[in-house]
Amino acid sequence: MSFRVQYQELVPPGRPGNGNARRGRLTTPHGVIETPIFMPVGTAGTVKGVLTRDLEEMGAQIILGNTYHLWLRPGTETLRAVGGLRKWMNWQGPLLTDSGGFQVFSLSELRKWNDEGVEFRSHLDGSKLFMSPETSIEIQEAIASTIMMQLDICPALPADRKTLEQAVEQSTRWAERCLRARKGEGALFAIAQGGLDVGLRREHLARLASMEVDGVAFDGIALGGFSVGESPELMAEALVEITPAMPRERPRYLMGVGTPRDLLNAIASGIDMFDCVMPSRNARNGTLFTSRGAVHIRNAQYARDARPVDENCACYTCRNYTASYLRHLHNAKEILGSVLSTIHNLHYYLNLMAEARAAIEEGIFEKFRLAKFEEWQPET
Repeated sequence: MSFRVQYQELVPPGRPGNGNARRGRLTTPHGVIETPIFMPVGTAGTVKGVLTRDLEEMGAQIILGNTYHLWLRPGTETLRAVGGLRKWMNWQGPLLTDSGGFQVFSLSELRKWNDEGVEFRSHLDGSKLFMSPETSIEIQEAIASTIMMQLDICPALPADRKTLEQAVEQSTRWAERCLRARKGEGALFAIAQGGLDVGLRREHLARLASMEVDGVAFDGIALGGFSVGESPELMAEALVEITPAMPRERPRYLMGVGTPRDLLNAIASGIDMFDCVMPSRNARNGTLFTSRGAVHIRNAQYARDARPVDENCACYTCRNYTASYLRHLHNAKEILGSVLSTIHNLHYYLNLMAEARAAIEEGIFEKFRLAKFEEWQPET
């Protein structure tokens, strides 16, 4: 895997903006990824409600799978037998898998961890399971991931200094073990923790960036432990200070974030990659992202609205269906309402990234970002 920064917008002192937005190209064995990029989330081997054909048509370049859920169902033996997830689900492009650690800590109330790994109970049947750094890499290699993530500890915020330090120390030890455990050709990203403590984040980033095992370093660096209880404003402020400390020559990934505003703020700080369940989950709940802001399609004002939900959108949904019809589908609890809304929301996110890339190339990203904020009206 290789990564190259092609453009970077430099904002002169005294002008608004962080001056770190960058446009890159990530080349993998399974395809080229133009950054900044958003990765649709396919938790259990599918992006809910859409076909891989839909993902290709809307311009998805890479999708995400979840190690924890795929480990429980269908299991590593099945994944190996079918040739990995990409082949199984008929997805031709790159695939990133998280380590499974976030789900272990968020879904299981009965869990305990030590230096070896994490013991927990399955959220499906209560069976006792154990995940170590080596197990996480083994599962991800069975999935045949293009990009794998190290096992880490992600504390919820707010958290005290001791909790954050423990997460950093344990995640660092597990990072080295993940590097040693890798046997296949999948790329491997490290995950920096530290909450909103900028100094702790920078310290962890420095340790991960310099880490090597037998001359092999991490292919990219991610920031974990954001959007886990803190306000978007505090996250944005922290990213301004933290992201420039990430290695320039490697892709930078902000995990589990977030709203369109969050994404543009993070791009301004220098982030390259994002994932979040928000566009697909919100679509199933009737919230659609549009050029004028978020729309609650179940509201009565759309009952006879013969326009598309977003007249500035070129997605399949907006080209073929009205807001009135989408409202009817959602209120009637028809599956098609979730499908069409998911197609729209994912298209919106991916198109926003394409517009951001173009703005960075033209040297007008900060102008573009502020103009977008002005366009978004209160939710309707």
